[in-house]
Amino acid sequence: MPSSIIEVMVHTEETLARLAAIPELAVLTGAPLSRYTRFAIGGPADIYAETSSPEAFIAALKVARESGQNYVVIGGGTNLIVSDDGFRGIVLRFIAQRIVAAGNLVAADGGAVLQDLVDFTVDRGLKGLETLAGIPGSVGAAIYGNAGAYGHSLSESVRSVRFYDGCEIRVFDRETCEFHYRESIFKRHKNWIIFSAELAMKNGDAAELRKIAGDIVKVRNEKFPVTMKCAGSIFKNLLLADLPDPIAAQVPARVIREGKVPAAYFLEEVNAKGMTRGDIHVASYHANLLYNGGVGTASDLRELIAELKDRVAAKFGIALEEEVQYVGFPDAARP
Repeated sequence: MPSSIIEVMVHTEETLARLAAIPELAVLTGAPLSRYTRFAIGGPADIYAETSSPEAFIAALKVARESGQNYVVIGGGTNLIVSDDGFRGIVLRFIAQRIVAAGNLVAADGGAVLQDLVDFTVDRGLKGLETLAGIPGSVGAAIYGNAGAYGHSLSESVRSVRFYDGCEIRVFDRETCEFHYRESIFKRHKNWIIFSAELAMKNGDAAELRKIAGDIVKVRNEKFPVTMKCAGSIFKNLLLADLPDPIAAQVPARVIREGKVPAAYFLEEVNAKGMTRGDIHVASYHANLLYNGGVGTASDLRELIAELKDRVAAKFGIALEEEVQYVGFPDAARP
């Protein structure tokens, strides 16, 4: 066995031992990352570690950095595409799910399920998150990408975000988070880890909020059934004001919502519906929905995404941008 391979194995064993010694940290080797993504795609991680303790997470992150190995932090896995080869290195995950309220203020851990937070607030007659009903993923990921729907975004309710910047735990107010459409300061600092958020809610009628949320979930489940192996919409919608004038002029008024043009409009114009690559499919009823039929691969998924982008670029001269993040691909950005 070459000496370089032996050195890597020894180094990994040392890292594994250090991680295993951290209290409240669960550590696995060779964990299939398909377990942690909604696409149900992805090979194994050399080391996978998760915790609900911020202190344990920070300790694990320190070990990962000192190890010299590749490492990545993931959340709920809703918007992840993981390589078929997995991830050569360390995968860390923060899974705390506490949600508590004091009057109109709600505190939620980054690992909490977004739908659980929506249900928690709606049941208490707290208004502000009901239009986010049915959006998959964690609270931390929703803050990271400023998740939203039906003209509203999570950022409207955020009062502060508590996170780790690699050196210390910090707290930003809403303005400092620099929220924009599907954007935040955390997207530009991918090494920052969101631990929790405090939300300032408004009073509302619980029955009315439940109806709004329930109707939205019904519509969303018709498009994105909970059993479907998908990430919801693959591409971001586009701001009409950012489109070149000749392209903006072609967009029918009927498809524009709150100044945004659905990416699905451009995809429909290039006949995306029903396209397939292996067992990866574009839904026949929604051009911006790609799903794994059961045995799809990350390779086929990436190739189909690339073809869709190429078609739109060739016809309209615009670049669609994925909402998904890539893990384990040397040539792709990671979260």
